[in-house]
Amino acid sequence: MKSRHISQWVDDFLDQHPTRANSLIITVYGDFIAPHGGTVWLGSFIRLVRPLGLNERMVRTSVYRLSQEKWLVSEQLGRKSYYSLTTSGRRRFEHAYRRIYVAPQDSWTGQWQLVMIPSSMAGTQRDALRKELAWAGYGALGSGILAHPSADTDALLDILQETGAHDKVVAMKAVNITALTSKPLQELVHDCWNLEALSAKYLAFVDLFRPVLRTMRAASSLDPEQCFLVQTLLMHDFRRALLHDPQLPSQLLPANWSGGVARQLCRDLYSVTYPLAQQHLLSVCETANGPLPPAAPYFYERFGGLVAPASPEKP
Repeated sequence: MKSRHISQWVDDFLDQHPTRANSLIITVYGDFIAPHGGTVWLGSFIRLVRPLGLNERMVRTSVYRLSQEKWLVSEQLGRKSYYSLTTSGRRRFEHAYRRIYVAPQDSWTGQWQLVMIPSSMAGTQRDALRKELAWAGYGALGSGILAHPSADTDALLDILQETGAHDKVVAMKAVNITALTSKPLQELVHDCWNLEALSAKYLAFVDLFRPVLRTMRAASSLDPEQCFLVQTLLMHDFRRALLHDPQLPSQLLPANWSGGVARQLCRDLYSVTYPLAQQHLLSVCETANGPLPPAAPYFYERFGGLVAPASPEKP
């Protein structure tokens, strides 16, 4: 039985937080479709997202645009269209959702990743690289120098490869030789990243979703479709906040950092919604071979570990 309170909350969210169809579809593909093979019949996908305020015309327009942007590829079988993640689209999803589902580093050794962009690089390519690096949390130390206090070399190499800049920039590691909590270092962090604005985004996220968690925890039963809707809006809103988060190590963050509170709330609500949200997904979506396949094992590694469904007992 559907909860009147949850239905009203979903309606209010969609009314007060307008979302672009492309972005919402990316959330659904990344959070739901990708772990189940990445392919879905468009007609069933339209049914899935209709309660999110996306009508058939909006969905068809958006998946066409996402195909033009190399996120999706379509295949026509008879009168049905099936949309799949492209190889590059899957890689971009994996890069994006790694930041969502894997907790940031708890400790820091003082190591930095540096990218030096020469002035000779073409303007459009330089802008594309800066955009990708900024999205990945890199801050500008100076003209043509971007940095991040991270040891994630693989993520950096992926960005350089995707933007075609792997043979055009200088990437290196540096190590802090002063105290990791020194005043100059704190000032540098303040200059490179707007943590005050980010903290406000996280606090707004907490204020919006904490009442939903309380309501769902107190309910005697939950509705699968409502679980799907809440989980989608949860991940969509958390992803939007996380897009601006450089995910700095704890030594460089203010005390009582709101990002940690927001992540814990997101994990708790995800744990409540995902079992029935998965049930709803599998009951609605189809592939050319029938229902969606089961979720890949990596799905259950999200947020430090989800409970996988029990395997049926052998006779």
